[in-house]
Amino acid sequence: MTNAPARAPQKPLHSGAGLRVRGHFGELLQGKLGAEGPLVLVSLPCPALWVELGTGDRSLLGPRRVRALCRALSLPEPDTLPPMQATMPPGGGGGSSTAALVALARWLGFDGAPETLARACVEAEGASDPLMLPRPETCLFASRRGEVVERLPALPRFEVLGGFLGPVQRTRAEDEAFPDIADLVAHWRGGVDLPGLCALTGESARRTLALRGPEGDPTASLADRLGATGWMIAHTGSARGLIFAPGRVPAGAAALLEQAGFTGVLHFDGGGA
Repeated sequence: MTNAPARAPQKPLHSGAGLRVRGHFGELLQGKLGAEGPLVLVSLPCPALWVELGTGDRSLLGPRRVRALCRALSLPEPDTLPPMQATMPPGGGGGSSTAALVALARWLGFDGAPETLARACVEAEGASDPLMLPRPETCLFASRRGEVVERLPALPRFEVLGGFLGPVQRTRAEDEAFPDIADLVAHWRGGVDLPGLCALTGESARRTLALRGPEGDPTASLADRLGATGWMIAHTGSARGLIFAPGRVPAGAAALLEQAGFTGVLHFDGGGA
């Protein structure tokens, strides 16, 4: 007997046109849950970044990942992938790879539990962002396991102004060289106001930059210069963001980020119920 997935039907269960999966903008927290614990993160959903089917090309997913995803979900393996377009750069920390896998699964008709899809994405590439979960910013997510470790309180409302700075860095499943953030998670799970949230996101970013680089990251100093409440980063990738109270992003701030070398500058809302 063979375990190969069945061939795709002539017509996929979703037309593909307009099917969109939202990405994220790095992580508010990421690191080990204790020195020997799993690698966990709190993702920052971003409505300005997505993968959409129906336009673009077929280069986002290679055949190995497609086969692994289909096998994990008992889905038919398609003869031809639909074209996909990503608005986030690969390796930028926007979740393009996971978003493409989620989009493919939905195109093929998967409508099961998000947790099942998360584990299948890990089977396909060794790691996953929690883009298939509702309100991922309220989930402490084990990215190498595809599991929600615990549910977290809702976040206060805020605005993010950010972009992509420096070299891209693709996630490697075997890479677990991240700092211990168990103390940060302990504070987070009790609920945080905006200054408290920013203190934790900034500390998580500082620990990761100290361990993994790059040196001389200017995001913290830009946050101070622009009067931001805090800052955050993609812990693997080039996304960098300043966190402001609602309505407090100053005029000209986006131009200042561009002058500092940020590309793809964007502005979006975060947190809230």
